[in-house]
Parts: sequence; structure tokens; C-alpha cells
Amino acid sequence: MNSKPAQELGAATIDEQAIGQYLQQHPDLFDRHPQLLTRLRLVHPRTGTTVSLIERQVEVLREKQAASEQKLAEFVRVARANDVLVDKIHRFTRRLVRTSTRAQALAQIEASLREDFDAYHAVLVLQDSAGAASTAESASRFLRPLASEDPILKSFESLFGSGRPRCGQVRDSQRDFLFGNEAMAIASVALIPLTVMSPPGLLAIGSVDRDHFHPGMSTEFLSRMAELIADALSRS
Repeated sequence: MNSKPAQELGAATIDEQAIGQYLQQHPDLFDRHPQLLTRLRLVHPRTGTTVSLIERQVEVLREKQAASEQKLAEFVRVARANDVLVDKIHRFTRRLVRTSTRAQALAQIEASLREDFDAYHAVLVLQDSAGAASTAESASRFLRPLASEDPILKSFESLFGSGRPRCGQVRDSQRDFLFGNEAMAIASVALIPLTVMSPPGLLAIGSVDRDHFHPGMSTEFLSRMAELIADALSRS
């Protein structure tokens, strides 16, 4: 068996490594030998044509600039989206601050979700030992009073245990319970536990867009909303 090709390949690899190290240690090489710049030729990564080293360097700089501009544009987009969200949370807070009773708070929570957040599929689940089954808070499309011993609550135990909002897909049984006749149209859901309350409640917001609520999205604002809701509903 002839080992010459393997030896040549190993030598070539070593030579390339040595050349790379030398160029890193002597970045002024092309300053001292400018004629090399005009003789070196590289293959363009997109067109496949041969270009000079200087042309390739210009192309690399352009690519870096384009990537930087794209990142900057994304930062600006996220910042603007956050500004809009902060404004919505501010309006939501002002609505709740102006309420003086639990019934008023419930009405404003529902109205704000619909008018400020375009959340047309929202359900607030409150356990009856927290007063949800009182005559002043009868079941509605938005409010779902629930007995503490209801078996459906077991499917949300992990959510209550974590105390953190969860976004994405939910079990069919949970979706059917929360959204009833509209369940088939709901493609993604944000589950927001109200663990500050005792016993805990739950706010569910559904969307017909599968990607609207997804596991990778930030839930910081949802946590803040949960605290505001729990505080407002603590009023008698």
C-alpha cells in the first residue's frame, strides 16, 4: 500500500498551518511585498469567478457591513415592539388603578385585553374558594369560575408549580376546556398562572396564528400582567 498521498496530504496540512501562523505573526507581509496582492487570486464564493485578494477583502467587508446593518435593524425592530408593548402595559395598569372593586377590575381586565392587546380569545379561570363562584361573578365567555376540586385543574398543576407563563401548544383537553366552541380555531396559547392568588388562578390567551405564541418568546411582560391582575382581583 502506497502511503505517499497520505504523507503529501499531511505535509500540505502542516504547511497550510505554518503559513497561517506566519501571516498572523507578520501582518505586515503584504506591506513589505505589495506585488503579492496583485498576483494572488481567489474564487468568488457566489459567482465562482476568480477575483483578486483585494476584491475578495472588499467583498468580505461588504458582507460584514450587511450583517451588521441587519442586526441593527433587528435591534431597532425589537426596541420599537417593546416600546409599543410598554405603552400597552401602561394603559392596562392605569385601567386597573382606576378601579375600586373586584367587579370593576374584572371588567377592565377583559376590556383591556380585547381593546389594547387585540386578545379576542381570552379566558380567566378563578377557583371558587377565591370568590369566583359568587353571584356577582357569574360565568361568562371571559370569566370561568371553577370549583377547587374540579379534575381539570390537575392538568395545570405543573404550570402552577412553575409559577411562570408558558407559551405554545396545549393539550386538546385543556384547549377544549378553555375555549369551548372556539377551541378548534385556536392554534397557539399563552397560559399565565396567577400564583400570587390563593388558590391560584389562570389567564389563558389564544391565537389563531400558530406562531403567535411560541416556547421561545419572552414572557417577562406576561409575568408583570399576572401580578397586576392578581393585585386588582384581591379587592373585595
